[in-house]
Order: sequence, then structure tokens, then C-alpha cells
Amino acid sequence: MGLFDTLRSVLGVRTDADATRDADPEDLFGMSTAYVTMEADLDFVPVDAAALCFSSVDSTDFDATVDDVEEILRAGGAETGTTFHRHEDDHGYRWVVLEDDDPEDLVTSVHFAADTFVERGYGSRLLAAAFGFERSRDGIRAYWLYSFRRGAYYPFVPTGDHERDNRLEFKLQSVLDGELDVEKDESYWYPLWPGDDGGHPWT
Repeated sequence: MGLFDTLRSVLGVRTDADATRDADPEDLFGMSTAYVTMEADLDFVPVDAAALCFSSVDSTDFDATVDDVEEILRAGGAETGTTFHRHEDDHGYRWVVLEDDDPEDLVTSVHFAADTFVERGYGSRLLAAAFGFERSRDGIRAYWLYSFRRGAYYPFVPTGDHERDNRLEFKLQSVLDGELDVEKDESYWYPLWPGDDGGHPWT
């Protein structure tokens, strides 16, 4: 199975019927307190960015939904200062990338975007939400990825050249499990590799 097929299998986007549960954007609010624990207990500070990943549908209604998401984010950004842009990666997945130095604003914005997809009937198109962190002493990056199909978070720590730090991922799990609903089945801790060396999964 190739990388692309594996991603489709794990995140459940081959068809709407692959969803293991309905998308619930309310789960995202767990990150509102988790970022405090990440900094206080693990010395990881937010990278001032987060992203929502989704698969598209060839329909004018879906395109209108994406436009609605942008309008909501633009309106919210006028109050919070959160900026955003859209991005399509090499596998054809689409991202809404948000930037803000207030992590609570990022969580709220990702929630608003995801909730709009659900309200418009496209919750099954949601793949993952990604929240990035960086360790103060050495610049190591870690991510909490939320799978809408699994209804759970999991840690991801890339170390370059498609390698990952499993020991640190397990440490993140041990500290945050209970504060976040962490995926119990580690086979679903699928890596979302950055497209560029030193980049984020959404770049």
C-alpha cells in the first residue's frame, strides 16, 4: 500500500461510508487547556499556527461551503487578529491554515471552520486538525493531530527525513492523556510529514 493509499485508509476518506464516527468539532476545545500543559510541564510553546485538513467534493455547494468558511474566519479575524490562507498539498488534500499568537484564538477559529463543514453536511470531508508546538531549549517540533474519523488526538514528532521520535510521542501521550482524548490504537498515529524540510504538515 502506497503512502497516499495508507493516508486515505487511516483517515477514512475513500468514501463517506469509511467514517468510523460523525465529526464532532466540540472535541477540539480540549486543546484550549492542553497548550498550557504543553508549556508548563513539557517546555513546548505554540508555534502560533494551526490548520484544518479536509478532502474536497466536486460540487458548487461544497465550493460555496468553503467560501462560507472563509467569510466566517475573515469576520472572526477582524476581532481576534487571526489570519488565514488556503493551501492544497501534493496529495490533493486541502488545508485552511491559521496564524495567531493567541492559541485560544486558533482553537476557536479551527472549531468555527470545522463546525461550518458539519452544519453544511460535509462533516465526513474533515480529515484532521493540526496544532503545532516547539520546544524552547532545542527547537524540536511536536504536533497534536486530531482525527475527525477516530474522534481522538494523537502526538506526532517528526525528526527529519521521514523519521519520528516515538519516545517523545509516548511521553506526550502520558502527560496529556486524560486532558485530551488520546487515540489508544497506536496504529492510527499516522504521520503527516511536512512537505518541506523544516516546514509544518500543512506546508
